[in-house]
Amino acid sequence: MTTEQSNYRMYFLRRLLKKGSLIITGSVLQGFGMAVFLFPHSIPSGGAAGLAVLLNYWFQLPMSLGLWLMNIMFLLSTVHYLGKISALGTIMVITVTSVSVNVLDVYFESPFANIWIDLLAGALLLGVGISILLSQRVSNGGIGYVALAIYKFKRINPGRTLFWMNGFIFLIAAYVIDWKIIILAVVCQWISTRIVTWIYNPPFRRETPIYTLAWRKK
Repeated sequence: MTTEQSNYRMYFLRRLLKKGSLIITGSVLQGFGMAVFLFPHSIPSGGAAGLAVLLNYWFQLPMSLGLWLMNIMFLLSTVHYLGKISALGTIMVITVTSVSVNVLDVYFESPFANIWIDLLAGALLLGVGISILLSQRVSNGGIGYVALAIYKFKRINPGRTLFWMNGFIFLIAAYVIDWKIIILAVVCQWISTRIVTWIYNPPFRRETPIYTLAWRKK
């Protein structure tokens, strides 16, 4: 192996390690926001999380397992449209997030006794976690893959697709459990997407705006 090949190999490994570390960090952050601040109030952070809330309500299925199953189901249903390589990072995100929810739910609880403060804290962590994941070009949930697959073949804006998919799931959860859930879920979505937008295009940076798919995909 030549010196140039050795240097390139080290560079590749450093990049891979950095990317993996950032993916894990983003996944743990969004898992922390869900487990400690959102899920205790049955606030879904996205479509897959809304289905996980319903499975927990109906069958007492652990939130972490329900979240993983729903995301994997959405991912596997569309992976043949979008490619296996791009799905690997999302599978890593789904798994790390679900494990984080399972562990953090046991060892941590919110220090606040107010649902609105918990909502704010959870949405902030969610937004930061999503921003980190998007910076590494990975989806933060399987339901986003469905929207991307629809966009690929029908050219329907993925943000619009996610809005209606998430909204329909939120409506079901609100009808089954409590109508205030849809208000909390929408507020959570709004705060987390504002965080993503702010991180990608901070108000103090004078550059051409970068528009990203910010609507929550879980």
